[in-house]
Amino acid sequence: MSVDSDIKSFLTSAKFAVVGASADRSKFGNKVLRCYQMHGYDVVPVNPKEHAIEGVECVPSVTSLPAGVNSISVITPPQITEKVVEEAILKGIGNIWMQPGAESPHAVERCRQAGINVIADGSCILVVLGYRDH
Repeated sequence: MSVDSDIKSFLTSAKFAVVGASADRSKFGNKVLRCYQMHGYDVVPVNPKEHAIEGVECVPSVTSLPAGVNSISVITPPQITEKVVEEAILKGIGNIWMQPGAESPHAVERCRQAGINVIADGSCILVVLGYRDH
């Protein structure tokens, strides 16, 4: 599959999650969450330290995500991304988009071994969907 078809497949999910969501509006973890919201997607922030971000209740981990979330954007350091992938495998998540800087060769390989559609080529959801900071 090409990256374009991987992205199309990723975007077919009924619900999305942003792992590494941030309450700080200057951080990419916040911008990605707002990007989903701007485009009308149903999105859940994942952050163990926050109660709510951008008006949406947070969950502490991937394993705590509600049913229906099948695509997650990951904005975490690579060593955390590896843990996120293991949780996603346990949860049965079908699509993982590692935002630029979150990728790890080990995490990408684990996704492929588990049959997860993984996007980790430097593509950024903010560029693909179109994001305007306001």
